[in-house]
Amino acid sequence: MSDVIRVKDLSKHFGELKAVQQLSFSVGEGQVYGFLGQNGAGKSTTIRMLMTLIEPTGGEIEIFGMNLRKHRKEILRQTGAIIEKPDLYKYLTAKENVRIFSRLSGVKASEKQIMDQLSLVGLAGRADSKVKTYSQGMKQRLGLACALVHNPGLIILDEPTNGLDPQGIADMRQLILHLSRDLHKTLLVSSHLLSEMEMVADHMLIIHKGEKVVEGKVSELLDPEKTMVELLTPDINSAIAEFKSGPWQRHLKEPVKGTVRLECNRNEIPALNKYLVEKGIPVQSLRPLNSLEDYFLSLTKV
Repeated sequence: MSDVIRVKDLSKHFGELKAVQQLSFSVGEGQVYGFLGQNGAGKSTTIRMLMTLIEPTGGEIEIFGMNLRKHRKEILRQTGAIIEKPDLYKYLTAKENVRIFSRLSGVKASEKQIMDQLSLVGLAGRADSKVKTYSQGMKQRLGLACALVHNPGLIILDEPTNGLDPQGIADMRQLILHLSRDLHKTLLVSSHLLSEMEMVADHMLIIHKGEKVVEGKVSELLDPEKTMVELLTPDINSAIAEFKSGPWQRHLKEPVKGTVRLECNRNEIPALNKYLVEKGIPVQSLRPLNSLEDYFLSLTKV
């Protein structure tokens, strides 16, 4: 599988502020690549550099095997993007918006092509409605239709679920999965909604204060054989003493905020619970911490 995006030692400084620092990553063809970080981590700055909206301070960007500085037009013709909220003409209809954006992309879209794009994002029934009558979720979907009208191979979405209600978030999730699985598009998706990214991304990059923390396959990073388990008990000292002298000693980790933590295979949790009961340790909760949110917070805590 070839890389669609390859970034090496990318940096962006705004005076003394190092917004992005020595960032390197690659996005393979056909991947849904989750780009994760807290607000201010440097996600939007990185995406703006990928879309040539701002100049890097240093580093290299290759997209579709071409240097972005030298082949900007060729690359952008094959790329669709929504940066934050889509800029739409709210007094025009959905069809008119898609038609305008198709012309800006150098494509003369037919009526059928325009309607196909609107059908793809679930807006065919509101094709002749003015955008000012749309909800925020509908505007997000229309923005995506405009970004897809020239049939790009790469789609970059910066916080595509911002401002959406639960149904809008679910619709966007299904659309991302459809674009990847059925239409075989490559997607780079920036988000802070970690539970959503866990459902759609197969690879991810976490950045913190402009620097890469970790990159890899979601399935490998959230390895069930290395599940962190959190024990909440009113007798934490007895629990720690029991673990230090018993068969679970090698699993014991440093306690966090009044809880005991152990790392083990997820399948061992029932045995751990049985052991605690047999030793008379009161268990208020025994919770596996192997969600993307738990993993993210463990890497980015100050």
